[in-house]
Amino acid sequence: MPPVSVFSSPFLLGFEEIERLLDRAAKSSGDGYPPYNIERIARTEAASERLRITLAVAGFAEDELDITLEENQLVIRGRQKDDPNRSYLHRGIAARQFQRAFVLAEGIEVKSADLENGLLSVDLERQEPERVIQKIKITSSDG
Repeated sequence: MPPVSVFSSPFLLGFEEIERLLDRAAKSSGDGYPPYNIERIARTEAASERLRITLAVAGFAEDELDITLEENQLVIRGRQKDDPNRSYLHRGIAARQFQRAFVLAEGIEVKSADLENGLLSVDLERQEPERVIQKIKITSSDG
């Protein structure tokens, strides 16, 4: 028997894609590396509401980081390469790879990314949807 979800309600029509996105987000939560913050930047008269994702990526150079948007999923990857010319007596800082994914709602756009002092910040902006009220004409099929 398939699991029952909140989206199986007969009053929620066409939300199958949201359920798939939630499943994908749950599967991509993975481990806690790298640590990250998500902050909300309040809406002003000049700008819409914004979000900022900040990841602690100390030790990663700009060319070792990759940010892509794949079907409403923001994917941030880091790949460090070992330097074969170095010989370690002790190695406590491992060259590590990571992938962190965030599912974005419709209307959220990636505006910029910045790497400063070991922190990668990705700025997102939520576009205000246009409010539309549509009157539906009722026709009678009685003869």
